[in-house]
Amino acid sequence: MGEATAPERVLPSYGDGCVNELVPALLGGGPSPGLPVDLSGPGAKVLLVLDGLGWDQLVDRWTLAPTLRSFDGGPITTVAPSTTATALTSITTGLTPGEHGIVGYRMVVDDDVMNCLRWWTDGRGDARQTTPPDLIQPYPPFLGQGVPMVSKAEFRTSGFSKAHLRGARLSGYRTPAVLVHETARLVREGESFVYAYYDGVDKVAHEYGLESTYEAEMAFADRIVADLMAALPPGTQVIVTADHGQVDCADGLVTIDSAALDLTDGLSGEGRFRWLHAVTGAEADLLDAATEAHGHHAWVVSIDEIVDEGWFGSSISAEARRRLGDVALLPWEPIAFDDPADSGPFELVSRHGSLTSAEMVVPLLSATT
Repeated sequence: MGEATAPERVLPSYGDGCVNELVPALLGGGPSPGLPVDLSGPGAKVLLVLDGLGWDQLVDRWTLAPTLRSFDGGPITTVAPSTTATALTSITTGLTPGEHGIVGYRMVVDDDVMNCLRWWTDGRGDARQTTPPDLIQPYPPFLGQGVPMVSKAEFRTSGFSKAHLRGARLSGYRTPAVLVHETARLVREGESFVYAYYDGVDKVAHEYGLESTYEAEMAFADRIVADLMAALPPGTQVIVTADHGQVDCADGLVTIDSAALDLTDGLSGEGRFRWLHAVTGAEADLLDAATEAHGHHAWVVSIDEIVDEGWFGSSISAEARRRLGDVALLPWEPIAFDDPADSGPFELVSRHGSLTSAEMVVPLLSATT
C-alpha cells in the first residue's frame, strides 16, 4: 500500500470571494463580484456569523437546516489559518491576516506565545495590560464606523474583543433568544447594519465532534435564523456566514517527531496549523526533518513558501511576520499535532486551522424578510 497522496490545498480567495470582503461590501454599498450574493441593495442589513459552520458540513446536512437552505448564496473561503481569532478579525476589519496581524490562535508576541482568544500568554498570564490589543491589531473594525454588535455579554471586556471589535457598540446576550431580540430591536430602532455572532456550533463541534449532538446544534442554529427572520422588520436583508469549518480528529492527536523537535526552539499555532520555530540557523534542516517525518499526512511548508503563495494576503507586515514560525505543519488527514502548552478545559474532538475544504470553505447565504 503506497503513501497517501496530498489533496489540493484550498487557499483563501482574497478579492474573489473571501470573508474579509463582506463588511466593506455591506458598509460601502459597492458590488463585490466574487461573492455569490449581492450585498449592495437597499434596506437594513444583519450579518450573522455562525462560528464553525463550514459549507461542507452544512451541505451534508441540508435537511437539518431548512431555513438556511431556502436562502440564496453559496460557498466562499475563509482566511488562513482557518481559525476563529484570525477569521473574525478579517471579517470585522475587512483586512487580510497579513495586514491586521492576528495571524493565528496562538502566536509569538515579544518572545512569548499568546493565546489570542483568551489574550493570555504562557509566561505572563493576562496580557491585556502588557500587550495592548490596539497595538497588536491597530486597524479600526467596521471601516471606523460605530457599528452595533450583538454577542455574548462575557466577551465585552476580553482582550480579543478590544482587538477586533474596538469601537463597536456591544449589546450582550446570555441566551439565543436575547440574541434574536437585541438584533431585531436595533434594526427596529433605525440601525442600518447590525453585526451578530453565535458560537454554539463551534463549541459543540469541539467538544462532541460531528455526530448527533453536532447535528442537533446545527438544527438549533437554523431555528435561530428562522426566529431572527420572523422578528426583523420587513425588508431587512439577513446575511449568514462563518469563520471556518470543522474536521473530526477524535483519534488523531500526533506527537511531533523527535528529530524535528530537536531542531526547534518552541511551538505556536494550533493542532491543525502548528508552527515550528527553528533553532537559529537550523531552518533548512528543520524543514527536511519535518517533511521526512510528517509529509505523508500533512503539508509541511516553510514560511517563505507561505508568504510567496499569499496565504496571509498579498503583503504581510513586518510585525505580523515576526509572529510566525519557520515551518508549518498542516494536516490533510483527520489528525492534530500535539503541543503540551496548547491545552484547554476539555479534549478537542473536532478541530480546524488547516487548508482542507472542510475547514476553508464557508457559506455566504442571504434572504430578505
